[in-house]
Amino acid sequence: MQLQKFLKGIDYPADKNTLLQRARENGADDNVVRTLEQLPRDRFNSPNDVSEAVGQLR
Repeated sequence: MQLQKFLKGIDYPADKNTLLQRARENGADDNVVRTLEQLPRDRFNSPNDVSEAVGQLR
């Protein structure tokens, strides 16, 4: 999944709502949006934080 492509332009730290909004603005599909909605945290300090949280979902 090209998650970071959909999060391009985000200023970190960011909360989950900000990630969702930016992903939608960047054309994310339902699969990407669902993945972001399921993230176990609400605050992210970097793109790596987001990637780690996505890894915890699997």
